[in-house]
Amino acid sequence: MTSEHEETRLTPYGTYVAVWGALVFLTGITVGLSFVDMRQVTVLAALIVATVKGSLVLLYFMHVRHTKPMFLYMFAAVGVTYGIFIGLTFMDYWTR
Repeated sequence: MTSEHEETRLTPYGTYVAVWGALVFLTGITVGLSFVDMRQVTVLAALIVATVKGSLVLLYFMHVRHTKPMFLYMFAAVGVTYGIFIGLTFMDYWTR
């Protein structure tokens, strides 16, 4: 009797520390952006930083980086949909 199981991949601790450092750095950028008065560009920059931070958490801490390609396609579809809705929101906001 054989059972199929997924191969366990271990991510080195150094990778987690590097991702944590990147998240702390990006949080500092977000805080710094809150003090800069650039109107709509500030909001757009904060959204871009938040998207990068969310992607790092998703890929490394939620282990999506090591999943099957179908899950990656689903996450890509969600990302494209997110981008479309954010783009439509900004187009509406800028035309008012």
